Amino acid sequence: MAIGFDEHQPLHTFQEVVGLKQPLFAQKLILCFAFHSVFICSFLNLRSSSINILSLENFRFSTIHYFSSMIITKTPFRISFVGGGSDLESFFSKKKGAVLSTTIDKYMYISTHEFFERDKIRCKYSQTETVNNVDELQHPILRTVLKDFDVKGIEVSSIADIPGGTGMGSSSSFTVGLLHNINAYTDHEVTKESLGAGACRVEIDLLGEPIGKQDQYAAAYGGLNIIEFHPDGSVQVEPVDISQETRAELNANLKLYYIGNQRSASKILAEQKKNTSQEDKFKALEKMVDLVYDLKEVLVKGDLDAFGDLLHQNWLLKQSLAKGITTPRINDLYAAATQAGARGGKLLGAGGGGFMLFYVDADKHSDVDAAMAELDATPFEFKMETEGSKIIHVES
Repeated sequence: MAIGFDEHQPLHTFQEVVGLKQPLFAQKLILCFAFHSVFICSFLNLRSSSINILSLENFRFSTIHYFSSMIITKTPFRISFVGGGSDLESFFSKKKGAVLSTTIDKYMYISTHEFFERDKIRCKYSQTETVNNVDELQHPILRTVLKDFDVKGIEVSSIADIPGGTGMGSSSSFTVGLLHNINAYTDHEVTKESLGAGACRVEIDLLGEPIGKQDQYAAAYGGLNIIEFHPDGSVQVEPVDISQETRAELNANLKLYYIGNQRSASKILAEQKKNTSQEDKFKALEKMVDLVYDLKEVLVKGDLDAFGDLLHQNWLLKQSLAKGITTPRINDLYAAATQAGARGGKLLGAGGGGFMLFYVDADKHSDVDAAMAELDATPFEFKMETEGSKIIHVES
Protein backbone atom coordinates (compact mmCIF):
# COMPACT_ATOMS: atom_id res chain seq x y z
CA MET A 1 0.00 0.00 0.00
CA ALA A 2 1.16 3.57 -0.67
CA ILE A 3 0.93 6.24 1.99
CA GLY A 4 0.80 9.95 1.07
CA PHE A 5 2.00 12.78 3.28
CA ASP A 6 1.93 16.49 3.99
CA GLU A 7 5.10 18.57 4.27
CA HIS A 8 4.71 19.39 7.97
CA GLN A 9 3.23 16.09 9.15
CA PRO A 10 5.12 12.99 10.29
CA LEU A 11 5.64 10.47 7.49
CA HIS A 12 4.39 6.92 7.64
CA THR A 13 4.46 5.94 11.28
CA PHE A 14 3.61 2.32 11.85
CA GLN A 15 0.30 3.32 13.40
CA GLU A 16 -0.62 5.36 10.31
CA VAL A 17 0.20 2.43 8.04
CA VAL A 18 -2.21 0.14 9.87
CA GLY A 19 -4.87 2.83 10.11
CA LEU A 20 -4.67 3.62 13.83
CA LYS A 21 -4.56 7.06 15.43
CA GLN A 22 -2.47 6.47 18.56
CA PRO A 23 0.39 8.99 19.08
CA LEU A 24 3.70 7.79 17.71
CA PHE A 25 5.43 7.55 21.07
CA ALA A 26 2.50 6.25 23.09
CA GLN A 27 3.55 3.68 25.65
CA LYS A 28 2.25 0.82 23.55
CA LEU A 29 3.60 -1.74 21.18
CA ILE A 30 1.13 -2.50 18.45
CA LEU A 31 1.18 -6.07 17.23
CA CYS A 32 -0.87 -6.44 14.08
CA PHE A 33 -1.77 -9.47 12.06
CA ALA A 34 -3.31 -8.89 8.65
CA PHE A 35 -5.92 -11.19 7.23
CA HIS A 36 -7.10 -9.80 3.90
CA SER A 37 -8.19 -6.26 4.86
CA VAL A 38 -8.82 -6.99 8.55
CA PHE A 39 -6.23 -6.04 11.20
CA ILE A 40 -6.28 -7.67 14.63
CA CYS A 41 -4.31 -5.62 17.12
CA SER A 42 -3.18 -6.13 20.66
CA PHE A 43 -1.31 -3.73 22.89
CA LEU A 44 1.62 -4.11 25.22
CA ASN A 45 3.04 -1.36 27.41
CA LEU A 46 6.53 -0.16 26.46
CA ARG A 47 8.90 2.67 27.24
CA SER A 48 7.70 6.23 26.67
CA SER A 49 10.93 8.03 25.79
CA SER A 50 11.39 9.45 22.31
CA ILE A 51 14.25 10.96 20.30
CA ASN A 52 14.18 12.87 17.02
CA ILE A 53 17.43 11.44 15.66
CA LEU A 54 17.68 13.47 12.50
CA SER A 55 18.06 16.75 14.39
CA LEU A 56 20.89 15.66 16.67
CA GLU A 57 24.58 16.13 16.07
CA ASN A 58 25.48 12.85 17.74
CA PHE A 59 22.96 10.14 18.41
CA ARG A 60 22.62 6.43 19.01
CA PHE A 61 19.82 4.25 20.29
CA SER A 62 20.50 1.83 23.09
CA THR A 63 17.17 0.03 22.79
CA ILE A 64 15.29 -0.90 19.63
CA HIS A 65 11.75 -2.27 19.55
CA TYR A 66 10.87 -3.90 16.24
CA PHE A 67 7.31 -3.34 15.11
CA SER A 68 7.31 -5.13 11.73
CA SER A 69 9.11 -8.01 10.08
CA MET A 70 9.33 -6.27 6.68
CA ILE A 71 9.11 -2.68 5.45
CA ILE A 72 9.69 -1.46 1.88
CA THR A 73 10.29 2.18 0.91
CA LYS A 74 10.12 3.63 -2.59
CA THR A 75 12.17 6.78 -3.23
CA PRO A 76 12.30 8.60 -6.59
CA PHE A 77 15.25 9.67 -8.69
CA ARG A 78 15.43 13.26 -9.86
CA ILE A 79 16.14 15.31 -12.97
CA SER A 80 17.65 18.75 -12.37
CA PHE A 81 16.82 21.30 -15.06
CA VAL A 82 18.77 24.45 -14.11
CA GLY A 83 20.87 25.80 -11.24
CA GLY A 84 22.91 22.69 -10.41
CA GLY A 85 26.16 23.57 -8.64
CA SER A 86 24.67 26.43 -6.66
CA ASP A 87 23.69 23.83 -4.04
CA LEU A 88 27.34 23.45 -3.06
CA GLU A 89 28.26 25.19 0.19
CA SER A 90 31.19 26.90 -1.53
CA PHE A 91 28.56 28.95 -3.40
CA PHE A 92 25.47 29.24 -1.20
CA SER A 93 27.51 30.21 1.88
CA LYS A 94 28.25 33.46 0.01
CA LYS A 95 25.05 33.91 -2.00
CA LYS A 96 21.71 32.13 -2.14
CA GLY A 97 21.68 29.14 -4.47
CA ALA A 98 18.68 27.60 -6.23
CA VAL A 99 17.81 24.73 -8.53
CA LEU A 100 14.64 23.78 -10.38
CA SER A 101 14.15 20.04 -10.60
CA THR A 102 11.58 17.27 -10.77
CA THR A 103 11.44 13.74 -9.50
CA ILE A 104 10.56 10.99 -11.99
CA ASP A 105 8.83 7.62 -11.95
CA LYS A 106 12.07 5.67 -11.50
CA TYR A 107 12.84 4.56 -7.98
CA MET A 108 15.20 3.22 -5.35
CA TYR A 109 13.55 0.45 -3.31
CA ILE A 110 14.87 -0.33 0.17
CA SER A 111 13.54 -3.29 2.16
CA THR A 112 14.29 -4.20 5.75
CA HIS A 113 13.56 -7.52 7.41
CA GLU A 114 14.45 -9.18 10.68
CA PHE A 115 17.50 -11.32 10.00
CA PHE A 116 17.44 -14.93 11.16
CA GLU A 117 20.82 -14.57 12.91
CA ARG A 118 19.85 -11.92 15.44
CA ASP A 119 23.44 -11.04 16.36
CA LYS A 120 24.43 -10.25 12.75
CA ILE A 121 23.66 -7.78 9.96
CA ARG A 122 23.13 -8.67 6.31
CA CYS A 123 23.11 -6.04 3.55
CA LYS A 124 22.36 -6.76 -0.10
CA TYR A 125 23.05 -4.24 -2.84
CA SER A 126 25.41 -4.88 -5.79
CA GLN A 127 27.23 -7.06 -3.25
CA THR A 128 26.11 -9.08 -0.23
CA GLU A 129 27.68 -8.44 3.16
CA THR A 130 27.04 -10.44 6.32
CA VAL A 131 28.85 -9.05 9.36
CA ASN A 132 28.98 -9.47 13.12
CA ASN A 133 29.59 -5.78 13.77
CA VAL A 134 28.26 -2.73 11.92
CA ASP A 135 31.78 -1.28 11.67
CA GLU A 136 32.69 -4.20 9.40
CA LEU A 137 30.27 -3.08 6.67
CA GLN A 138 32.03 -1.86 3.53
CA HIS A 139 29.11 0.18 2.19
CA PRO A 140 29.67 3.64 3.72
CA ILE A 141 26.04 4.82 3.79
CA LEU A 142 24.72 1.56 5.23
CA ARG A 143 27.51 1.49 7.80
CA THR A 144 26.87 5.09 8.90
CA VAL A 145 23.07 4.88 9.13
CA LEU A 146 22.89 1.47 10.81
CA LYS A 147 25.56 2.51 13.30
CA ASP A 148 23.63 5.65 14.21
CA PHE A 149 20.48 3.61 14.84
CA ASP A 150 22.41 0.86 16.66
CA VAL A 151 20.42 -1.81 14.79
CA LYS A 152 21.35 -5.49 14.77
CA GLY A 153 19.60 -8.61 13.58
CA ILE A 154 18.45 -6.84 10.42
CA GLU A 155 18.63 -7.59 6.71
CA VAL A 156 18.67 -4.60 4.34
CA SER A 157 18.24 -4.97 0.58
CA SER A 158 18.17 -2.41 -2.24
CA ILE A 159 16.88 -2.55 -5.80
CA ALA A 160 16.98 0.36 -8.25
CA ASP A 161 15.36 1.15 -11.59
CA ILE A 162 18.50 3.02 -12.68
CA PRO A 163 22.18 2.25 -11.96
CA GLY A 164 24.32 4.56 -9.88
CA GLY A 165 26.71 7.07 -11.39
CA THR A 166 24.28 8.19 -14.10
CA GLY A 167 23.40 11.70 -12.94
CA MET A 168 20.02 11.18 -11.27
CA GLY A 169 20.99 11.47 -7.62
CA SER A 170 21.07 7.73 -6.90
CA SER A 171 23.20 7.91 -3.75
CA SER A 172 20.89 10.48 -2.19
CA SER A 173 17.78 8.52 -3.15
CA PHE A 174 19.41 5.54 -1.46
CA THR A 175 20.17 7.55 1.68
CA VAL A 176 16.72 9.13 1.90
CA GLY A 177 15.03 5.77 1.32
CA LEU A 178 17.22 4.05 3.90
CA LEU A 179 16.57 6.71 6.55
CA HIS A 180 12.85 6.60 5.84
CA ASN A 181 12.82 2.81 6.13
CA ILE A 182 14.91 2.50 9.29
CA ASN A 183 12.90 5.21 11.02
CA ALA A 184 9.72 3.25 10.23
CA TYR A 185 11.40 -0.02 11.28
CA THR A 186 12.23 1.50 14.67
CA ASP A 187 8.94 3.45 14.83
CA HIS A 188 10.36 6.97 14.79
CA GLU A 189 8.57 9.78 13.03
CA VAL A 190 10.07 11.75 10.16
CA THR A 191 8.99 14.65 7.95
CA LYS A 192 10.05 15.53 4.43
CA GLU A 193 12.30 18.23 5.87
CA SER A 194 13.95 15.89 8.38
CA LEU A 195 14.55 13.25 5.69
CA GLY A 196 16.26 15.79 3.43
CA ALA A 197 18.31 17.26 6.28
CA GLY A 198 19.17 13.82 7.64
CA ALA A 199 20.40 12.59 4.26
CA CYS A 200 22.57 15.71 3.89
CA ARG A 201 24.01 15.06 7.34
CA VAL A 202 24.91 11.48 6.43
CA GLU A 203 26.42 12.19 3.02
CA ILE A 204 28.03 15.59 3.55
CA ASP A 205 28.75 15.96 7.29
CA LEU A 206 29.53 12.37 8.29
CA LEU A 207 30.91 10.90 5.05
CA GLY A 208 32.51 14.08 3.73
CA GLU A 209 31.23 13.72 0.18
CA PRO A 210 31.91 16.90 -1.89
CA ILE A 211 28.28 17.05 -3.04
CA GLY A 212 25.45 19.55 -2.79
CA LYS A 213 22.08 19.47 -1.09
CA GLN A 214 19.62 19.36 -3.96
CA ASP A 215 19.35 15.58 -4.47
CA GLN A 216 18.45 14.78 -0.88
CA TYR A 217 15.61 17.28 -0.71
CA ALA A 218 14.32 16.40 -4.18
CA ALA A 219 14.08 12.72 -3.25
CA ALA A 220 12.40 13.45 0.09
CA TYR A 221 9.82 15.95 -1.16
CA GLY A 222 9.10 14.72 -4.68
CA GLY A 223 7.50 16.74 -7.45
CA LEU A 224 8.47 19.79 -9.50
CA ASN A 225 10.17 22.29 -7.18
CA ILE A 226 12.46 25.23 -6.77
CA ILE A 227 14.88 24.30 -3.99
CA GLU A 228 16.70 27.25 -2.43
CA PHE A 229 19.92 27.07 -0.40
CA HIS A 230 20.54 29.94 2.00
CA PRO A 231 23.83 31.21 3.46
CA ASP A 232 22.76 30.14 6.96
CA GLY A 233 22.56 26.53 5.72
CA SER A 234 18.76 26.35 5.64
CA VAL A 235 16.92 24.87 2.66
CA GLN A 236 13.51 25.93 1.35
CA VAL A 237 11.42 23.84 -1.08
CA GLU A 238 8.84 25.69 -3.17
CA PRO A 239 6.52 23.65 -5.43
CA VAL A 240 6.10 24.97 -8.97
CA ASP A 241 2.42 24.88 -9.91
CA ILE A 242 1.82 24.22 -13.60
CA SER A 243 -1.30 23.36 -15.55
CA GLN A 244 -2.22 19.79 -16.41
CA GLU A 245 -1.75 20.67 -20.09
CA THR A 246 1.79 21.92 -19.46
CA ARG A 247 2.61 18.85 -17.38
CA ALA A 248 1.32 16.56 -20.14
CA GLU A 249 3.35 18.42 -22.77
CA LEU A 250 6.51 18.21 -20.64
CA ASN A 251 6.00 14.50 -20.11
CA ALA A 252 5.55 14.02 -23.85
CA ASN A 253 8.42 16.20 -25.08
CA LEU A 254 11.22 15.69 -22.55
CA LYS A 255 13.47 13.06 -24.09
CA LEU A 256 16.06 11.15 -22.08
CA TYR A 257 18.94 9.13 -23.57
CA TYR A 258 21.43 6.86 -21.84
CA ILE A 259 24.94 7.42 -23.19
CA GLY A 260 26.88 5.05 -20.91
CA ASN A 261 30.04 5.79 -18.95
CA GLN A 262 28.78 5.47 -15.38
CA ARG A 263 31.04 7.51 -13.13
CA SER A 264 31.48 8.94 -9.68
CA ALA A 265 30.49 12.59 -9.40
CA SER A 266 32.90 13.24 -6.53
CA LYS A 267 35.99 14.13 -8.57
CA ILE A 268 34.19 16.61 -10.82
CA LEU A 269 32.29 18.16 -7.90
CA ALA A 270 35.47 18.49 -5.86
CA GLU A 271 37.05 20.49 -8.70
CA GLN A 272 33.88 22.53 -9.14
CA LYS A 273 33.83 23.30 -5.42
CA LYS A 274 37.44 24.50 -5.60
CA ASN A 275 36.77 26.56 -8.73
CA THR A 276 33.91 28.48 -7.12
CA SER A 277 36.47 30.82 -5.62
CA GLN A 278 37.31 32.01 -9.14
CA GLU A 279 35.33 35.10 -10.14
CA ASP A 280 34.26 33.85 -13.58
CA LYS A 281 33.01 30.52 -12.18
CA PHE A 282 31.10 32.28 -9.40
CA LYS A 283 29.44 34.62 -11.90
CA ALA A 284 28.47 31.65 -14.09
CA LEU A 285 26.71 30.10 -11.09
CA GLU A 286 24.96 33.40 -10.36
CA LYS A 287 23.59 33.40 -13.91
CA MET A 288 22.45 29.78 -13.50
CA VAL A 289 20.53 30.75 -10.35
CA ASP A 290 18.84 33.56 -12.29
CA LEU A 291 17.76 31.00 -14.88
CA VAL A 292 15.89 29.09 -12.16
CA TYR A 293 13.40 31.92 -11.78
CA ASP A 294 13.23 32.52 -15.54
CA LEU A 295 12.39 28.86 -16.00
CA LYS A 296 9.71 28.97 -13.33
CA GLU A 297 8.06 31.87 -15.15
CA VAL A 298 7.94 30.11 -18.52
CA LEU A 299 6.63 26.92 -16.90
CA VAL A 300 3.83 28.75 -15.14
CA LYS A 301 2.95 30.48 -18.43
CA GLY A 302 3.19 27.20 -20.35
CA ASP A 303 5.79 28.66 -22.78
CA LEU A 304 7.69 25.44 -23.42
CA ASP A 305 9.52 26.74 -26.49
CA ALA A 306 11.37 29.05 -24.10
CA PHE A 307 11.86 26.10 -21.72
CA GLY A 308 14.16 24.42 -24.25
CA ASP A 309 16.08 27.65 -24.82
CA LEU A 310 16.73 28.04 -21.08
CA LEU A 311 17.98 24.46 -20.81
CA HIS A 312 20.47 25.32 -23.57
CA GLN A 313 21.67 28.48 -21.79
CA ASN A 314 22.17 26.54 -18.55
CA TRP A 315 24.17 23.83 -20.34
CA LEU A 316 26.52 26.38 -21.89
CA LEU A 317 27.17 27.88 -18.44
CA LYS A 318 27.56 24.53 -16.72
CA GLN A 319 30.35 23.42 -19.06
CA SER A 320 32.51 26.29 -17.83
CA LEU A 321 32.46 25.22 -14.18
CA ALA A 322 34.99 22.34 -14.25
CA LYS A 323 36.95 20.05 -16.51
CA GLY A 324 35.32 16.71 -17.23
CA ILE A 325 31.73 17.98 -17.23
CA THR A 326 31.63 17.47 -20.97
CA THR A 327 33.63 15.27 -23.36
CA PRO A 328 34.01 15.14 -27.17
CA ARG A 329 31.38 12.38 -27.30
CA ILE A 330 28.93 14.41 -25.20
CA ASN A 331 29.52 17.43 -27.44
CA ASP A 332 28.85 15.30 -30.53
CA LEU A 333 25.63 13.94 -29.03
CA TYR A 334 24.43 17.41 -28.08
CA ALA A 335 25.20 18.80 -31.54
CA ALA A 336 23.45 15.86 -33.24
CA ALA A 337 20.32 16.27 -31.13
CA THR A 338 20.02 20.02 -31.64
CA GLN A 339 20.69 19.72 -35.39
CA ALA A 340 17.90 17.12 -35.55
CA GLY A 341 15.45 19.50 -33.89
CA ALA A 342 15.93 19.48 -30.11
CA ARG A 343 15.33 22.97 -28.69
CA GLY A 344 17.86 22.52 -25.90
CA GLY A 345 19.16 20.05 -23.39
CA LYS A 346 21.84 19.13 -20.89
CA LEU A 347 23.82 16.30 -19.38
CA LEU A 348 22.34 15.17 -16.09
CA GLY A 349 24.42 15.15 -12.93
CA ALA A 350 27.94 16.39 -12.35
CA GLY A 351 29.22 15.44 -15.81
CA GLY A 352 31.19 12.89 -17.78
CA GLY A 353 28.42 10.44 -18.73
CA GLY A 354 25.13 8.89 -17.77
CA PHE A 355 21.96 10.46 -19.23
CA MET A 356 21.33 13.37 -21.57
CA LEU A 357 18.03 15.27 -21.47
CA PHE A 358 16.49 17.25 -24.35
CA TYR A 359 13.30 19.17 -24.94
CA VAL A 360 11.99 18.14 -28.37
CA ASP A 361 8.80 19.22 -30.13
CA ALA A 362 6.49 16.32 -30.96
CA ASP A 363 7.10 16.50 -34.72
CA LYS A 364 10.86 16.15 -34.20
CA HIS A 365 10.88 13.09 -31.91
CA SER A 366 11.67 10.55 -34.62
CA ASP A 367 14.44 12.71 -36.10
CA VAL A 368 16.17 13.16 -32.74
CA ASP A 369 15.74 9.46 -31.88
CA ALA A 370 17.41 8.52 -35.16
CA ALA A 371 20.28 10.97 -34.67
CA MET A 372 20.96 9.67 -31.18
CA ALA A 373 20.72 6.03 -32.25
CA GLU A 374 23.49 6.63 -34.79
CA LEU A 375 25.72 7.60 -31.84
CA ASP A 376 24.65 4.63 -29.69
CA ALA A 377 22.52 6.65 -27.28
CA THR A 378 19.55 4.66 -25.98
CA PRO A 379 16.15 6.32 -25.39
CA PHE A 380 14.77 5.95 -21.86
CA GLU A 381 11.08 6.46 -21.12
CA PHE A 382 9.98 8.30 -17.97
CA LYS A 383 7.28 10.52 -16.50
CA MET A 384 7.39 13.20 -13.80
CA GLU A 385 6.19 12.11 -10.35
CA THR A 386 4.85 14.05 -7.38
CA GLU A 387 5.04 11.96 -4.20
CA GLY A 388 8.64 11.72 -3.04
CA SER A 389 9.83 9.00 -0.68
CA LYS A 390 7.07 6.79 0.72
CA ILE A 391 6.40 3.47 2.37
CA ILE A 392 4.74 0.99 0.02
CA HIS A 393 4.70 -2.17 2.15
CA VAL A 394 4.50 -3.12 5.80
CA GLU A 395 4.18 -6.75 6.83
CA SER A 396 3.88 -7.93 10.42
